[in-house]
Amino acid sequence: MAEKIKFHLEYEIKSSPKILFSFLQEPNALAQWFADDVAYKDGIYEFSWDDEQHKAKLISSKENKLVKYKWLDDEPYYFEMEIIQDELTNDVALAITDFAWEENLDDRKLIWNNQIEYLQSVIGA
Repeated sequence: MAEKIKFHLEYEIKSSPKILFSFLQEPNALAQWFADDVAYKDGIYEFSWDDEQHKAKLISSKENKLVKYKWLDDEPYYFEMEIIQDELTNDVALAITDFAWEENLDDRKLIWNNQIEYLQSVIGA
């Protein structure tokens, strides 16, 4: 059986890691840019897009650094958002790790580009 392809994207974000981190983990903040709606109950995030719901569990979190969610309906795949801050310039970047089927890879990257554009407008970056 074919496997999804792992890919990485990186975006410069004009924000402090602390502010950015809240937009990666808090349900109300995630709903402002990542999904149409985000519900959180018993350690499970439910992300809604249009009429589709997908559940994920936060499996790793390092304050102001990283969040990693594992899809419950798409084992063993996950997505990760890591905040990277340059030690010399203090520039902040958001690194995304995700997976997609080969035929959907370009679309998936485009979706992330659009979502990050929303994120930047929401936080005023």
